[in-house]
Amino acid sequence: MGYSQSYGVYTAYRETEVRTASRGKQIVMLYDEAIKQLSYALSYLSGNNSIEVPSIEPFSKHILKTQEIISELMTALDMDAGGDIAKNLMSLYLYFNQELLSVVLNHDRRKIMFVQNMMTQLRDAWAEIATSAGAAPAPVVHAGIDING
Repeated sequence: MGYSQSYGVYTAYRETEVRTASRGKQIVMLYDEAIKQLSYALSYLSGNNSIEVPSIEPFSKHILKTQEIISELMTALDMDAGGDIAKNLMSLYLYFNQELLSVVLNHDRRKIMFVQNMMTQLRDAWAEIATSAGAAPAPVVHAGIDING
């Protein structure tokens, strides 16, 4: 099996995994991908927050992908049924996207690490909810989340 065939099988497997996952598992998958994208972005920064010119574009793409995932998490919130939890999550997501917007301009490692740490904590909480309850609480999230985008 060639690379393109292997990649196609992997892509089909990943799509099936996402489509058949519970809502809670889908949220965890979104967090996992965002955390991974932030790790990739961090790999382009030197210790003094500088970045090589050829690395600016891939760095920015990883930050943008993270912002898209956070926006997907925002649209998944049910603000009416989710109550204070949904409102607090929305505030956090807005803050994360604002911080990441400044990171694109300033290349601030501390801000990336802060957002990554907060997202890891939220991911762990969602993972615990998803496994202990069998699925995420239905009132907070809409179905139809796509992490392949």
